[in-house]
Amino acid sequence: MKRFPSGIMCTCVVPWDEQGEFMESLFVDQVRHLLKLTPHLYTFGTAGEGHAVSGVQFERIVRVFHSTMKGGGADPMVGVISLSLPTILERIELCRKIGVRHFQISLPSWGALTDSEVATFFREVCGRFRDCQFLHYNLMRTKRLVTPEQYGELAKEHPNLVATKNSTDSMHRLVGLMTLSPQLQHFPDEAGYIYASHLGECGLLASIAMNAKACREYFDAGKRHDMPMLLERHAEIRHLIADLITAAGPEAHIDSAFDKMLWKLQDERFPLRLLPPYQGSTDEGFARFRDAVRTKYPRWMPDAT
Repeated sequence: MKRFPSGIMCTCVVPWDEQGEFMESLFVDQVRHLLKLTPHLYTFGTAGEGHAVSGVQFERIVRVFHSTMKGGGADPMVGVISLSLPTILERIELCRKIGVRHFQISLPSWGALTDSEVATFFREVCGRFRDCQFLHYNLMRTKRLVTPEQYGELAKEHPNLVATKNSTDSMHRLVGLMTLSPQLQHFPDEAGYIYASHLGECGLLASIAMNAKACREYFDAGKRHDMPMLLERHAEIRHLIADLITAAGPEAHIDSAFDKMLWKLQDERFPLRLLPPYQGSTDEGFARFRDAVRTKYPRWMPDAT
């Protein structure tokens, strides 16, 4: 039995005005729109600048996100990212008081944790908050990955570890995830979903979710094991992302720079700026990307509604 439902999972990115203030109305519009696609929404992953917000910003946005999600009949998932385990625990406790019970956690990343330190991290987080459910976001920004074998042990020890996000197209790793911790709901990205969906029930971490119909078609193709459609649509996604990276500019960008360009396709009022010191794309870069999607990938242009 899976501990968390399958489905499409999407991020909600945070808009900032020229003074660096949270633009609440644009954020609420985004959450309400994405709820038409899926109830599995989260904020403050890497794309949501969970690594960059202050404590005051974190609390205000969590309160708005919680209220909007609950108003739409869905449970909010809040990402908690910090170099400090005490800060992670404090933020989870704050969210619990607000009413949040679903969390996305990542390993502290100042230095790569040892295996025993990974075990301690999960005991301190999952073991402390038994009334909450946790999805682990497994990414190399934390300087190490949790292995499929470790997930098997962690899942046995912590019943409230319910899901993972693993952006990988490694068949070996996907087989390990699906077979060694089958009680967890694994959310691969579009590339990993091609193979993982043929191994059993899994979710989809949708990086390209501007068009709800196209996104659902991709997810449903995996559920019915339609490999030709998955390969065809993923070829479009792969080229679209390549054009996105090119349009953002020659310098390296953090994830949220790209996700804000993707959401701006849906809502052109949405600003591209990030919290400093991080740099987003330019309006000129966005215009190039928008034109590329319109001409080369019309299937993925946002819905008219």
